[in-house]
Amino acid sequence: MSINRSHLREAVSFITANMNIRPRIGLILGSGLGDLAEQFSNRSILDTHSIPHYPKSSVEGHRGRLVFAHHRSIPLVAFQGRVHFYETNDVDAVLFPVHVAHELGVKILLVTNAAGGINRRFSPGELMLITDQINLTTEYYTGDSTGIRLRKYLFDNELQALISQLAEINGITIRKGVYAGVKGPSYETAAEVEMINRLGGDAVGMSTVLETSLAAYLGIRVAGISCITNKATGIGDTKLSHDEVTLAAEHARADFTRLVLALVERL
Repeated sequence: MSINRSHLREAVSFITANMNIRPRIGLILGSGLGDLAEQFSNRSILDTHSIPHYPKSSVEGHRGRLVFAHHRSIPLVAFQGRVHFYETNDVDAVLFPVHVAHELGVKILLVTNAAGGINRRFSPGELMLITDQINLTTEYYTGDSTGIRLRKYLFDNELQALISQLAEINGITIRKGVYAGVKGPSYETAAEVEMINRLGGDAVGMSTVLETSLAAYLGIRVAGISCITNKATGIGDTKLSHDEVTLAAEHARADFTRLVLALVERL
């Protein structure tokens, strides 16, 4: 796995020629969470379809836009939507936005997603601070022979502590747990959910694990938040659907927005 450097340069050149903001913070906004970007002032928007070589998302709830903005004078870029591995079967397409963020100068990356709750204490509409991850996609990004394995913690401890503190200050309930990433696009069976539970996973989804591994390898400080949108198969009684995911994300949107805005203000 190696990024096409020529394609990356062309994409970044196009972005910098059209945007005069050099972001310090990057936000990857998952299913149903993209509206957070509407809260920022002085927004400048690039449709990803206009960016050379930029991968295209086909999943509902992923708009495919880069939103450049300031929040309390802090420059940032929000990725409204992502490309999933199951859409393209191409790891490079999944990782392209992270490479772009790095080239643009992003130092801190907050990765968000919608996830099914495996921990029985979790309820739909709650937020989970990702403390670690399990990569079940069968794909890995280590960068080189040393790669991410030399890093003691993938998710930044200081960022985790700050997010927990801000949640408490703002009266927001936030769980903590391990996120398991699978390829998708089908939901997991009850047996698969039980397997992930035994492996130590608290929530499961179809994204994030490759993005965070690359970002950490590139030296970007990484934090992650999952919106628990449903109880996973065998944990809950309802039939799973993308509509359920989107609806639960909408219920969590107010707390999610308050928490992320508070975080950006403190970084």
